[in-house]
Amino acid sequence: MRVERHLLDNGSAVAVLPYDPVRRVCMLIEQPRAAVLSAGEPPLLEAIAGGLDGADPAHRIVEEAHEEGGLRLGVLEPVSNIWPLCPVSTERVQLYLAPYASADRIGAGGGAQGEDENITVHEIGLDTLRELVLDGTLTDAKTLILAQALLLRHPGLWTEPA
Repeated sequence: MRVERHLLDNGSAVAVLPYDPVRRVCMLIEQPRAAVLSAGEPPLLEAIAGGLDGADPAHRIVEEAHEEGGLRLGVLEPVSNIWPLCPVSTERVQLYLAPYASADRIGAGGGAQGEDENITVHEIGLDTLRELVLDGTLTDAKTLILAQALLLRHPGLWTEPA
């Protein structure tokens, strides 16, 4: 019996969930995604992310955080290098958490000029993030994994235990 498989070669990517441990907020973005729009759903809250295009993941995510979030990142906490769609795609996504402070908000964000990303930047409270995880509202896979990692690795950031 012959089996035919289709494989997408998307290249690899990187994503980060920046969080401010002092103000107890995190930064997420919102941007139009064709699959979500075609399903008739509102835009997702997502971690900052971008394609690697051959770049070092740690270097590339610092650039993406500046472009998309107007944010300067310092310390990166590696989480995992996931296969988001292993049945059909070669894509790997390197995930990071990254603490930041108010002073690290150095720009407006919104995406790189000329890329037409239409990005909206959101800072949301960590208690709200936890609720989005627990009630199933946070549906972007990479972002859900990163939020869960933040909950597990830094439980002292929340005002009340989960």
